[in-house]
Amino acid sequence: MVRFARCAFVVVTLSTSGVAQRAAPSASLLDHLAGKWVLRGTMDNRQTVHDIDAERVLNGGYLRLHEVSREKDAKGVPAYEAIVFISVDANTGEYSCLWLDTTSNAAFSADPVTIGRATVNGNTIPFLFRTSKGEVFHNTFIYVQATDTWRWELDDDSGGKRQPFARVTLTRR
Repeated sequence: MVRFARCAFVVVTLSTSGVAQRAAPSASLLDHLAGKWVLRGTMDNRQTVHDIDAERVLNGGYLRLHEVSREKDAKGVPAYEAIVFISVDANTGEYSCLWLDTTSNAAFSADPVTIGRATVNGNTIPFLFRTSKGEVFHNTFIYVQATDTWRWELDDDSGGKRQPFARVTLTRR
């Protein structure tokens, strides 16, 4: 009986520690980004509209965004599409963002600009995507709690001079 109780204790302890290790991260600013969105605004000096679906995946460890433009190219396919993964390092609090899109398939080249890093500042996640050549691309996510919307501000940065690339707003659909 004592041996059975010890075995049961070990099994329960191992089970609960395994569940704790696999549990989704606690609520974060990213939780406000989960859902279905319409992105509207100016991108590369043109008006644009995209649909975005964002959901927790891989045991809740990542937020996956699937972004598809409503604009079509000459072949009738979306002019832009992206799959984005965002995660938070539980130890440092640093956010990481892997951005894969149809503008290039060089994401796995020697000098990818597809991984951004950020430290949250209030309701702002200021991702910086850096190249080995010193170029920087800013993609700042700003959560507007009063309206439950997001603003994204995307800027090219060459020699420390920021040039706006996009100003868009995400509203729930």
